[in-house]
Amino acid sequence: MKRSPIPFALALLALAPLAGHAQPTGQEGRLAQLYAPRPPAGSAFVRVLNPGSAALKVAVGNGAEQSIGPATRATRYAIVEGGKPFTLRVAGTPRSQPKVAAGSFSTLVLDPAAPSKPLLALADGGGTSDALKAEIRFYNLASGCPQGRLAMADKGAVVFPAVAAGSSSARGINPVKARLVAGCGGKESAPVALPALQPGDHYSLFLTGSATAPILQGQLSGTDAVGR
Repeated sequence: MKRSPIPFALALLALAPLAGHAQPTGQEGRLAQLYAPRPPAGSAFVRVLNPGSAALKVAVGNGAEQSIGPATRATRYAIVEGGKPFTLRVAGTPRSQPKVAAGSFSTLVLDPAAPSKPLLALADGGGTSDALKAEIRFYNLASGCPQGRLAMADKGAVVFPAVAAGSSSARGINPVKARLVAGCGGKESAPVALPALQPGDHYSLFLTGSATAPILQGQLSGTDAVGR
């Protein structure tokens, strides 16, 4: 089955109150979103993130296998049943993973140094509820970096001054053009330009690499399509 993103706002509405993408324009687009298939009650959204230097094939729940690593850091959010075990496969091997709560969004982080270890679960809630804004979420996954920082390029405004290692932080922004840098201590990554975000979009920024050689990458978040 072909998978495609759906609006986060619709997912949130459907999971009452939960939060993807393919955003049609005009009255026809709004009606299409309103009557689009919705996740079953009690669903949760889960994706897997690989901060390592080698790509791995990952599948969550009934979702298609996806390759994640240096080029594309995270899978789409898969729709799973909240409060119950779900299938997770990494490089074809089933993995043990704690259950996630119904109505939640979670990012599971692979540890490239310990592939058999349970994945770190990060809650992706607590962002903006303003439908007129886009949301950016910054993840500090760089090795040896106790506090990650995200700022506008060329010594611009600081977006996130201190995000602890192995955690994330989110905020709503007006959809504008911007170039961002991330770093740890006195070292900064190469700048990354935000894409043309629309209201309701969710964009992830991943700080990987190390404290001495930080790497910043961005990815528009999306979810698997809901089957009819």
